[in-house]
Amino acid sequence: MDKTYSFSIDQMNGIVEDTYAKIINECENLKKNTNCPNEQVVALLSVIASNYATKTEKKEN
Repeated sequence: MDKTYSFSIDQMNGIVEDTYAKIINECENLKKNTNCPNEQVVALLSVIASNYATKTEKKEN
C-alpha cells in the first residue's frame, strides 16, 4: 500500500497556494476570453486531473 502524502506547512503556504492561485486565474482568463460556462472549465479540469489519477486495470475473466 502506498504511504499517504501530505504537503508540508511551508509547501501549503508557498508553492501549493501559488499553484492554486495560478490555476484559478487561468480558468478565469479562459472564461473571459472564450465566454465558456463553468461546466466547460470543470470538464477541462477533469481531463487534466485524469492525467494524474491512479490508473486501475480491469481483470479479464
